[in-house]
Parts: sequence; structure tokens; C-alpha cells
Amino acid sequence: MALHRLTSFTLQVPNPQDVISYYEEFGLTDNGDGSLSTMDGGRQLYVEQVAPGAFRRISSFTVGCDDEDDLGRIAANLRRLQVECSIDGGRLVTVDPGTGTEVVVAPEERVRQEPFKPADANYPGNLQRLDARAAGAVLEERVRPRKLGHIVLGTPDAADSTKFLSEGIGFKVSDRVGFGAFMRCSQDHHNVLVMNAPMVYPHHTSWQVEDVDAVGRGAMDMLEDDPGRHVWGLGRHYAGSNFFWYLKDPAGNFSEYYSDMDCIIDDSLWDPESVEGARGLFRWGPPPPPSMINPEDVAAHMVGAHSS
Repeated sequence: MALHRLTSFTLQVPNPQDVISYYEEFGLTDNGDGSLSTMDGGRQLYVEQVAPGAFRRISSFTVGCDDEDDLGRIAANLRRLQVECSIDGGRLVTVDPGTGTEVVVAPEERVRQEPFKPADANYPGNLQRLDARAAGAVLEERVRPRKLGHIVLGTPDAADSTKFLSEGIGFKVSDRVGFGAFMRCSQDHHNVLVMNAPMVYPHHTSWQVEDVDAVGRGAMDMLEDDPGRHVWGLGRHYAGSNFFWYLKDPAGNFSEYYSDMDCIIDDSLWDPESVEGARGLFRWGPPPPPSMINPEDVAAHMVGAHSS
């Protein structure tokens, strides 16, 4: 695969400083210039002011490839789809026709992650932790995301966006569900999901942590001072298999801690599925609240747009 990472994205919101403070508490590092970094991925979130009267949005995202030769191949694919693009300064810039989101492809260093040593655990007939409490029960330090995992965009034109990303940019479809397609530009099961929605908006972003204890600890720390941040979790998805817990930032975007995502190394060994019903959302956990499926501010914005 010429593509190898979801590098970063730009989030436009009406309250940038509140959002930056939230993601700093979420575990990212505030660089003081509107960007925030993960432990392994570097600067991965850029926060900007949305134009007056506009709705919160992801205005752009960047995908990493191996070298500039990849840009020529992507440009040829986009021309076949009759999508405009430009290559300048070693970067390809284009626009997703389904969401209006700018997409940049640029040569990037691959993310290098130090191997994580799982904590000793006790299983039936396999006792690994003796005479000691579990690490997840006693750790006190705040959870820090290792990297950006994926972004999810809602749009009325999900089919156009899916075609653009797969046939144009080079994403691969890992699984399909009733509301969209999980697509990858790395070895992770998905890096972008484009879902059917009544308008274009950012549904959620997802951030990798070490294990399910980190998912739980991170979420509980975020909820200690503001229980209203809770959206959905703890649970395990079927598509991607990852543990999850969703929270809500001050602009209304959902942010997900995740761990244990499916990893696809050999495409020939992976069998994409079309998943229907509840399994398309989760394998176990509490049922998603209505606001997870249809965020309240999206409905309110649409009512306001139609009444003005």
C-alpha cells in the first residue's frame, strides 16, 4: 500500500480555545499554536475558528504516502474520476466532492511505535499476576493517546465520497455497514468512515490508547469533573473489533478512546463483510443513545437553516 497513515486533520469550531483545552485534558499535547500532538503521531489535530454562521466541520485532512511517485499515480486516478487536483511543493491537494473537505496527500515518515508490553493478567489456568493488584486498578497518571486512529464524516453524498477515497486516493474498504463504508489508508482496520447523514458534519474522531484499561481510565478521568461529556461506552465494536468509549467535546464533536483495533497486513487474508443491524454498531456494550446516531445540534442546525 502506497498510503500508510492518517497524518492529521483540521477541525473548525466556533469556540477554538475551549476545544483545545478539552483535547489537552483528553491527553493530547497543546503546542500553543492551535495544534495538538499525540505521543507517537506528532501534530495530528489543528483547531481553527469556523466562519460566522457556519457549522462545525473538518475542513481538511492529510494522508501520508511513501514518496512523490505515489502522487502522480493518485493524480491519474483522480483525473479518471474527473476530480480536480494539484501537485505543488511535494503535496497533492484535492477536494472530496461528497463532503467538500480538502484532502492532502504528502510523503510522510511512517509512524514508529515502541512495542507495548501488556500488563500481566490472570486467566483460568494461566495465572500471570501473583500477589499484586492489577496495573489498571492502581495507575494514577492521565491517559495519553498514542496516535490518531480515524475520523468519521457525515454527508448526504456518502457514495460519492467513498468512490473518491477508494478509487481516487487509494483507500481500501475493510467492511461495509448499512450507513457507510469503513476505509483504511494504513494497516489499521479503518482510518476514515463516511456515513450517510442529512448534512455534512464531523461525527467523531478516534484516538488510540494502549489497552481497555486505558480506554476506561481515560474516559472516567474525563467524566470526573463533567459527567455530561459521556456519550456511549464502554463496549466493543464488531467492525474493527476495538474497545470504545465516546465523549463529547465543547463544540459537539464526539471523541473516542479506542484500543485493540483489527490490523490488516495481507489484503488477501482479509474478507470484507457487509454488516447489518445492531452488529454494525457494536458487539457488546450498552445500546447507543439516540444522540449518538443523530446529534442534537445537527438537527437544530438543519431546522434553523430551513426556517431562515
